Amino acid sequence: MSPKGLLCLLILAVCFLPLPAAGPPALPRDTLPDKLSLTEIPLGLESKRPVPADNPLTEAKVRLGRKLFFDPILSADRSVSCASCHHPDHGFAGPTPLAVGIAGKKGKRNAPSLLNRAYGAAFFWDGREATLEAQALHPIASPLEMGATVTEAVKRLQANREYDAQFRRAFAEGVTAVNLARALASFERVLLSGATPVDQFRTGKVQALGASERHGLWLYESRARCWRCHSGSNFTDEGFHNTGVSWGKTPADGGRYEVTRQQSDRGRFKTPSLRGLTATAPYMHDGSLATLEDVAEFYNNGGGKNPNLDPAVQPLGLSKSEVKDLAAFLRALSAGVAERRE
Repeated sequence: MSPKGLLCLLILAVCFLPLPAAGPPALPRDTLPDKLSLTEIPLGLESKRPVPADNPLTEAKVRLGRKLFFDPILSADRSVSCASCHHPDHGFAGPTPLAVGIAGKKGKRNAPSLLNRAYGAAFFWDGREATLEAQALHPIASPLEMGATVTEAVKRLQANREYDAQFRRAFAEGVTAVNLARALASFERVLLSGATPVDQFRTGKVQALGASERHGLWLYESRARCWRCHSGSNFTDEGFHNTGVSWGKTPADGGRYEVTRQQSDRGRFKTPSLRGLTATAPYMHDGSLATLEDVAEFYNNGGGKNPNLDPAVQPLGLSKSEVKDLAAFLRALSAGVAERRE
């Protein structure tokens, strides 16, 4: 055979080699600062961070919760961690419309941001839990998320010498389900986001916002009526509202109704904070809106029409440029956004 013919055979052989099997996605890495402050509160947030009396913040608890958050040891097959859905480089939210858990299973909702949840009054999109501690263990036992049991997770941690020692440094009782929840909740309580251009503007630094962002702030507080639900220093009333997102889609998501079984709660979902939005796309409980302009236009059109639509959601009559200005203001609610000047 000629050299040219041999080369052709080699190329064909390489082309038909079987591709390597796709493995599980890489686990998100801990890219946070070495030490997270237990006392510092960013500009713009309430100065007193709510902390339950039975779980005071300590460095030992936060360090333990941080390690657990990034460790796949809590999932049934050790393939996913808390960070797999709540990416630290994505505002501790999910980058996909619907959360993706163990074995690639899709949840039915977007993984929400964990930033500023220390100030939360209800947790999960449907508000099924009232504390971070109560929320923390649900993903472990969910067949769509980590697919394990809390009992199994506790046994693994008790059998791990490093974790056993670290739990004993943080809690007198060592590894228990209650302390597992307390450690994860302690870590989540230090994930704060503030000191944005909007916060600087409100202290008198007028140059922190450009003309478009200032006009967006005016719209937010007036014609756009955003403040009716996104109120307070964390830009959320922590309440539940039906805005018509994904209404009529199959399978139906009842939202708050699935907790209360009250017909008036059908289609209601918890109001998310507006802080840190530049990092947390896609938006809404179903991840159905890709950009902040999409979000602003959704409300400009009066939301999704349905029998339970919140009375506050009505067509706004904003022009295209006003929609852009409102989105610009929303972006300015993210820490690290560069200062704008006219």
